[in-house]
Amino acid sequence: MLKIENLTRSFGGLTAVDDLSLHLETGDIQGIIGPNGAGKTTAFNLITGIYRPDQGRILLDGQDLSGLTSDVISRRGIARTFQNIRLFGKMTVWDNIITAFHQRMGHGFWDAVFHLPLFKSREREVCKESLAFLERFGLAERRNELAENLPYGEQRRLEIARALATNPRVLLLDEPAAGMNPTEVEGLIGLIRDIHREFDLSILLIEHHMPVVLKLCNRVQVMDFGRTIAAGDPHEVTGDPVVIKAYLGDEEDGL
Repeated sequence: MLKIENLTRSFGGLTAVDDLSLHLETGDIQGIIGPNGAGKTTAFNLITGIYRPDQGRILLDGQDLSGLTSDVISRRGIARTFQNIRLFGKMTVWDNIITAFHQRMGHGFWDAVFHLPLFKSREREVCKESLAFLERFGLAERRNELAENLPYGEQRRLEIARALATNPRVLLLDEPAAGMNPTEVEGLIGLIRDIHREFDLSILLIEHHMPVVLKLCNRVQVMDFGRTIAAGDPHEVTGDPVVIKAYLGDEEDGL
């Protein structure tokens, strides 16, 4: 479904992503792991149009997305979350979800201006779908609260719900377990399994919590200094001496 071919991006003299290739099949849950500064989030930013690649291609179902803007890529079927949660904090939980449905409204400019029947019909449908999303993620009772006032774990659930409201085929999760305690991490693993099944998604995630990677991913790719240094079954890859060295350094270096 998602095919990354020889993706490269440099910033000045630093090559942040160097010749990255990756195939995400329909129904996959794959992981990208690696030490801080390895280029993982830059890869996500390239896939979602925040940065333009210097070289390489990003293909979704055979269509080249390379160089397209983030809004166009979102409409094509790729959604994401961020390592640092990016909600509309001063907006309510309800408005955060409603906003995500706007690209699916299907009415024209004049329908909205004059509140024509098509606009009213779609508004009713969106409200119904939004409530269903909030109920599914356990947030319906908090729908009138400001997003910034939610506990951290619920903010993370809202961000994932908002991404899913765009009706993606591929969901990118950037360190979804960051800042969570062990109980919250277990709940997150169950949530990702559930949405993978219910929404028929392919998922690509960046994660430092190895239990998340080992329990969810059927394949992982390890990056270091922008390049792929290992790829394959997560249990095998995480035991690779090259991967261990990338995370921990050489013993003689005192790391």
